[in-house]
Amino acid sequence: MHQVGGVFLEKLLNADAGDHRGSRIPCGQGHEAAFVDYRIKQVTTVLSEIGIKRAYYHCQKCGKGLIPKDKDLDLENTSFSPGVRRMMARVGAKESFEDGRSDLKELADVVVTIKEVERTSEAIGGQIEVTAVREREQVMEGKVIPFLPAVPKLYITIDGTGVPAVPCETEGRKGKDETGIAKTREAKLGAIFTQTKVNEEGFAVRDEDSTTYVGAIETAEEFGPRIYTEAVRRGLNRAQKVILLGDGAVWIRGIGEDHFPEAVQIVDLYHALEHLSGLGKMFYGPTGSIVSRWIETQSVELKEGDIEKVIASMRRLRPQKKSIQEEIEKTLGYFETNKERMRYAEFRKQGLFVGSGVIEAGCKMIVGQRLKQSGMRWTVRGANAIIALRCCQISGRWEEFWENRAAE
Repeated sequence: MHQVGGVFLEKLLNADAGDHRGSRIPCGQGHEAAFVDYRIKQVTTVLSEIGIKRAYYHCQKCGKGLIPKDKDLDLENTSFSPGVRRMMARVGAKESFEDGRSDLKELADVVVTIKEVERTSEAIGGQIEVTAVREREQVMEGKVIPFLPAVPKLYITIDGTGVPAVPCETEGRKGKDETGIAKTREAKLGAIFTQTKVNEEGFAVRDEDSTTYVGAIETAEEFGPRIYTEAVRRGLNRAQKVILLGDGAVWIRGIGEDHFPEAVQIVDLYHALEHLSGLGKMFYGPTGSIVSRWIETQSVELKEGDIEKVIASMRRLRPQKKSIQEEIEKTLGYFETNKERMRYAEFRKQGLFVGSGVIEAGCKMIVGQRLKQSGMRWTVRGANAIIALRCCQISGRWEEFWENRAAE
């Protein structure tokens, strides 16, 4: 059946007799390109492989060849139809390139190589990023302010996660393991969602299907405008309350101060509890009733937002080892710097989220499930292309991207 459809498609696309447009056409650089001959391109389509006849022109002054029909059919520099490239990018975003190749053969009888799935996926991901850069520039220049219905609460959540990288991408970077050699690059990920209600117990409820994602391996200075643009797109300028949720990292606080100065900043409760637990176990030992009571007492104070009591308790610790004293000072600095972001009882009274589970799940879903499979090592360019693809798909903008692409 596919072969029959392919025959009809080939006839349809060749009905223009090669799209001859006269003996001369503008070359696009102020000169004229002369007709040379007709050339056949073999194209893999969703139906079958077909041959397309195209008029070929050459500009003597520019030294370049032109095939107008390739541009019209979106076949420039490729032998795959737009439909097949869309399928390749979709499977390349969801699974390994090898599995994607197998699924295309099994489900659609489209035969391609693993490398072709990889190259096409990364090319489409690159195109998504080009579109994002263009939108980002317009937003940062104040040229685009989407008019959206006001939402009661807009959440901006940010986190980072390591992506296994090829050696040339980690050269000269320090690692966290005993070797001191970096094996990953940090991908920064942002998730934005809305909240309009709380449940019967007064806990915040995320609006269904309201979460969108952006991400890339890049510096905090580069990521700031990326997450800000997404927030603007989601209605930042009309939100009644904006909440920035993170783990207390310096770079996340910096983004908040630079791009969301009016936001209520909250440090994820569970990260703060981990800091307390880690310090207690280092000082009192990993197990036992004493450490359990200390952690439980401090956790209760923390959840009630009484950070001063937690800090006072840490200050009373008198370690014998310098390493433990350094850890106490480090933890003290974390809590003192973030104490106004840890008023959890007050935040809950306002019906706000105090945990960053959405972005942590996003890191696993967007990055972990695809880029951290066994044996994978990525270039920054390749990883960013796949992250762009996955953010686009999971944010529900896949169809929008292809519609806009076709309209350009």
